[in-house]
Amino acid sequence: MQTLNTIKDVVQEVSKRMEKAVESCRREFQNLRTGRASIHLVEGILVNYYNTPTPIKALGSVSTPDAKTILIQPWDQTVVGEVEKAIQASDLGITPENDGKVVRLRIPPLTEERRNELIRLVKKVAEEGRVSVRNARHEGNEAVKRLEKAKTITQDESQKTQKDIQKLTDKSIEGVDQSLAKKEAEIKEI
Repeated sequence: MQTLNTIKDVVQEVSKRMEKAVESCRREFQNLRTGRASIHLVEGILVNYYNTPTPIKALGSVSTPDAKTILIQPWDQTVVGEVEKAIQASDLGITPENDGKVVRLRIPPLTEERRNELIRLVKKVAEEGRVSVRNARHEGNEAVKRLEKAKTITQDESQKTQKDIQKLTDKSIEGVDQSLAKKEAEIKEI
């Protein structure tokens, strides 16, 4: 953490880092294929559009007509083949169906083994999120202790700020845990 001169700066920086950790965790969860169709599965895939890497969602409409299908309808029909190639080259693990106008992705049902593997993976992602939050807490507390040692703040202010940082930590970890519980339930129900 860069040199922060006030308690307010420290708390703002810690809060920002914790929010980023929780949001990163949520994005990771969205990108995991669970057996249910979600447009988030293809958002990160880049298509070679006239020699420019372009996100799929910028090339056409992406929708989920039902719980097991993702439908990609490019506005420029000449790019359908490139969309298909980009999906095949991605680590999505789904073979696209191309009818010349749209690309369909049929999400296969999950096996019990794959469900257990996904649950282990989401728990690992959640733990990484918790570690990021705790690292932000640790660095924030260290910054507060430096301010106290430099006589910039009193011992009471230092202790109060550390308690505030702990409250932020608890709230952020709760956010990670809620996202984890939601994703686990989604994996188990399908």
